[in-house]
Amino acid sequence: MNRRFLSVAVAITASTALLLTGCSSGGGDDDGSDKIKGAGQDKDASASTSPSAGPDGAERPETTLPRSFQVAFDGWTNSDPKLQAVLDDGKERLRASYAAIINKDPQDDALTFYSESDALRTGTEWVKGFTNQNLVLIGKGRVFQPQPRISPDGSGTLFYCVDEGKGSTKDTKTGKVTAMPADDALVLYRTKLRKTKGGVWKTTMVQTERGACT
Repeated sequence: MNRRFLSVAVAITASTALLLTGCSSGGGDDDGSDKIKGAGQDKDASASTSPSAGPDGAERPETTLPRSFQVAFDGWTNSDPKLQAVLDDGKERLRASYAAIINKDPQDDALTFYSESDALRTGTEWVKGFTNQNLVLIGKGRVFQPQPRISPDGSGTLFYCVDEGKGSTKDTKTGKVTAMPADDALVLYRTKLRKTKGGVWKTTMVQTERGACT
């Protein structure tokens, strides 16, 4: 079966099964809609990471994806700087996940920097699902309709949609390319985040649901 290549490892039973078997694969509270309406510079060889200082002064790894795999983030701006910070770090965590696969490194510095708790465990397992099969990502992905929230207890949530329709996996040993079926391309991400004392929003949990973006 075709690997659903953009679905980051999840904490719900059905999606976890897909991961382990390698099958085709404004401020407020944490309660959000289960559906979302609407459906860097790049180098040639591999993803790269270098440190950079964010607007809060915290030093963050800077991830650069190769030209062979492009990701567009549509509508990832917010007039509230606190919510924009959630968007920025949530975006970098997703980019770091892709970079880890391209780098064939489940312990990639950026992925481990932006992840902790369950998101760190499932994220590294997800990357291993590709590296163990000699797969890398190619093509294009689109990430859109982000919904950031900060709850009264200070925790964050970030929902967004990913369109996998123009993405594929490539076997680095055989050269075989497997495309994502267009009719199964939209995935809803639900993530939880925690703000560190240094001001970084680290992702603590990731859930995905195919078909929940309309």
